[in-house]
Amino acid sequence: MKTLNPILLLVVMFFVARYSDTNGKITKTVTIDSLGACQGISYQNGSYFLYGDREVGVLRKYQLQNDSLIYQNEEYRFTVKGENIIKHPTGIAYHKGLPTFVGNSVKQNAEGTLWKAVINCIDWEGFLKTKTLDGNLIKTIDDDACIQGTRPEYVNYKGKWFLATADYGNKANEVRLYDPKALAKAGKTSEKGILFKKFTCSPWVQNLHWIANKGILVLIQNQIEGRKWRFTFIDLEKSIANGHESVLTVIDTDKADELEGFTFTDQAEKGIAVSSSRKNNLSFMQFSGLRWALSDKRLVLSVWR
Repeated sequence: MKTLNPILLLVVMFFVARYSDTNGKITKTVTIDSLGACQGISYQNGSYFLYGDREVGVLRKYQLQNDSLIYQNEEYRFTVKGENIIKHPTGIAYHKGLPTFVGNSVKQNAEGTLWKAVINCIDWEGFLKTKTLDGNLIKTIDDDACIQGTRPEYVNYKGKWFLATADYGNKANEVRLYDPKALAKAGKTSEKGILFKKFTCSPWVQNLHWIANKGILVLIQNQIEGRKWRFTFIDLEKSIANGHESVLTVIDTDKADELEGFTFTDQAEKGIAVSSSRKNNLSFMQFSGLRWALSDKRLVLSVWR
């Protein structure tokens, strides 16, 4: 049996030790009110948008000041003529110059055991201006290609932007990449030319977060159904090539409620996570060791290859 070069072995051990040392620590937890059950957070152009399922689907705008999110007195409702259109928002995919999509889970029975996944294409600038979907709802698309639920987020694959989405359940979960321009004109995601690529992933995905300058997709998950926080960092390009998630690192916390959304801030290694709890539903996080792991991702992967 051929032995590994001692120098290479030391290099591998060093990289693995540094890479596995990554962890996420909650530094502060606060209560953000008036969202109902918060379903996610979207960071756009210096502003943070939190969304939830109050008596209607709502979106509120915040600014980060030191270690606090300050409400900007801007509230938006996912309604048309007062009718609740996006009752349970499950993700916002925004990228300048491309269609904006908002996910929605529609309850099909009183027990809440049967759901329908819908992706709404909206005029984002118009929505922010008028604060409702009146005149701003462009298209409602059935995500019938999904297995359970939809969580839209833009990702870049080999220089082209796609709309990524993921399932929530624990059976045959997938991350799927849709052509956004074709999707904006479609009636359902199973139509020809919509689905670009897909790969299997681990269960209980509540949302997605794309780290654009690293080519890394974060699966925002629960460790068990509806409980306990998990962040799975995957190599998107390798996951697509293999047909299943290629995990870089998994970070679990001991927070016991239902993690719903997450975004990194402009400050290195710092992020904001939200849960569906009515109190203590927003947490500031510090990811020690993550800067090294992400910045040297290609080097770490090349050792294993």
